[in-house]
Amino acid sequence: MRIDERKQKVLLAIIQDYIATAEPVGSRTISRKTDLGVSPATIRNEMSDLEEMGYIEQPHTSSGRVPSDLGYRYYVDFMMEKQKLSNQEQDFIRHGYESKKTEISAVIQQTSKILSQLTNYTSIVLSPQGGRSAFKHLQLVPLEPGKALVVVVTESGFIHNKIIDIPEKLKQEELIKISQVLNAKLQGHPLEEIKRTLISEIYFELNKHKEIFNIVMELLQNDSPGLAPEDKVCLAGTLNMLNQPEFRQIEKVKTLLSLLDQDDLLRNLMTVNSQEEGVNISIGEENKQEGLRDCSMITATYHIDGQLVGSIGVLGPTRMEYAKVVSIVEYMTQNLEEILRNCYGGKRLK
Repeated sequence: MRIDERKQKVLLAIIQDYIATAEPVGSRTISRKTDLGVSPATIRNEMSDLEEMGYIEQPHTSSGRVPSDLGYRYYVDFMMEKQKLSNQEQDFIRHGYESKKTEISAVIQQTSKILSQLTNYTSIVLSPQGGRSAFKHLQLVPLEPGKALVVVVTESGFIHNKIIDIPEKLKQEELIKISQVLNAKLQGHPLEEIKRTLISEIYFELNKHKEIFNIVMELLQNDSPGLAPEDKVCLAGTLNMLNQPEFRQIEKVKTLLSLLDQDDLLRNLMTVNSQEEGVNISIGEENKQEGLRDCSMITATYHIDGQLVGSIGVLGPTRMEYAKVVSIVEYMTQNLEEILRNCYGGKRLK
């Protein structure tokens, strides 16, 4: 529900001042720092209405007000104007990648490091996920008797290969036929779907070669770290969160550190918060994980040639600088995609 213009200005003033100071905001502060053209008494009335509507809260008797999760949500949805990154910030991002273009693990780690340095919050980056890439081509190349090389190419340009054992009596023509059947059935399908569909159909077509079928299916589903959606988690700036006033209580610190130490939890959190395209913002109670109810997350997915392969995110207090962080995440995503597209397209990502 939209609120009137004066209430929006009062809410915006409270949010901006609280983000900057971490101190509850009173009517006199708003009157002194803004040009609303009304008395502190009128501002107090507007604050009372905003509190009744659930957009601000009073943490202590006789104190000022602080934004609620609902207030931050209103700000993000209706009032926030993204901050344009300075030339210095843009250069910091671009130059930060210059010496890290040799392998994917270094690029992902550097992405996480740059994010945490620019935002002063905690960054979380999921590495490229082969399982989300679509299958493009498979080739079985005979080597010595009893050995063959399986080469799998995805539509996002990833190349994966593995040497497998095959029956020594298997001829090259049979390997070509197996490759043709797999290519015809699997082309264009995400690798993660192979576990759920098409297997029985392919199995019947290759019933004379069940042994090789089982080997290849095992490779596609489980056996290749390049093909499995391993979602490696890269974390940076954990101590940045401990510098925030909200996390100076020892119990909160223990809970937060425990959560940040759980890769599976972070992986799931990033996946849930990146369901939609573009930048996604999850505020306070919107986070399902109880230990993160005092936090907000800003996440975005990154792609290669239209294929979703990973996501990046920033974890901070609900009092985070949303406008600045959104701009940084968007710019970082663009740069990461460009690096992956230009430097790793058609190559095996490590």
